[in-house]
Amino acid sequence: MESKPSKPSMTCLADFEDHAYQILPRNALDYYRSGADHMQTLKDNRRAYQRYRISPKMLVDVSKRDLSTRIMGKRVEFPIGIAPTAMQRMAHPDGECASARAAQELGTIFIMSTLSTSSIEEVAQAAPQATKWFQLYIYKDREVTKKLVLRAEKAGFKALVLTVDAPYFGRRLADVRNQFELPSHLRMANFVGLGDLETKAGQSGGGSGINNYVASLFDQSLSWQDVAWLKSFSQLPIILKGILRADDALTGIQYGASAIIVSNHGARQLDGVLATIDVLSSIKEAVGDRCELYLDGGVTQGTDVLKALALGAKMVFLGRPVIWGLAHSGQSGVEQTLRLIKGELDSAMALSGCTTLKSVYQDLVICPKSLM
Repeated sequence: MESKPSKPSMTCLADFEDHAYQILPRNALDYYRSGADHMQTLKDNRRAYQRYRISPKMLVDVSKRDLSTRIMGKRVEFPIGIAPTAMQRMAHPDGECASARAAQELGTIFIMSTLSTSSIEEVAQAAPQATKWFQLYIYKDREVTKKLVLRAEKAGFKALVLTVDAPYFGRRLADVRNQFELPSHLRMANFVGLGDLETKAGQSGGGSGINNYVASLFDQSLSWQDVAWLKSFSQLPIILKGILRADDALTGIQYGASAIIVSNHGARQLDGVLATIDVLSSIKEAVGDRCELYLDGGVTQGTDVLKALALGAKMVFLGRPVIWGLAHSGQSGVEQTLRLIKGELDSAMALSGCTTLKSVYQDLVICPKSLM
């Protein structure tokens, strides 16, 4: 009997991406992979890392290395976490629960999206020991938002990640063309039984269902005062996600933000904004040590992580690469993805003369003028 061909080996994050492109339904694949409008920023998020070069130190004893750090006072085993990504059960039946379990297994941070297909309570039960943060959108009905926050607190989530760059969603042409809607067997799990809050993402209305959902339910009057409002009833630290300017970072600190994620929403909001790695150092220079600084967007390999660390990030978060791992084999695929990029970071640090994250200094990375 002829033997079946063996499953291809996954040797880098790109292998998981290629595999996901082959197996995911078009509706889901386009939702995950697309950026805003003509996707200039989506492409630049990745290309930008190529403009930075590593300047390694030699003859450093790197026989013992430690990738661990402390984030919001909590030890994590390596500085790569899982970014909030919506509707993960489109990629795998276990969805967000599998991703949270992978973070728990590897000792890193899982950020859960408000627009998840697993509920707050399901994720908490699936990964009780994981360090979990809850990403928050603010709804027109503030009582809905407040109840979400209190549910997250009760379930053991350790921080709120307030997305500040999405009063409504950017135009993603693929979703419009596909008339994207949530598959009929899935629900907005945090809103089961709450009518429009649960069902409107499954109604395309001739365009993108998710954009229609956001336009009808998200509060476009969101302002800095809402950071203070959240702090008035929640004891959880607030992390601002979607900052691209130093002055906004400083304002966020004034209003009580404990940390900032430099992010352009995976290039899914306003096309033509700067790549996150290109604004990181200026924001770091402005905030100094007044709050922790993290980054997402365009990270696909360990050297990208090293460059982000050198330019001021204390941690980076992966969005799409985790989805590709999830689509491959659920929790196992997410774990493989994280282990791969962790190993690449470890190798890059060793070859650059770095033994700990504290030894990763800014002058380790340069941006030659010829590459700008």
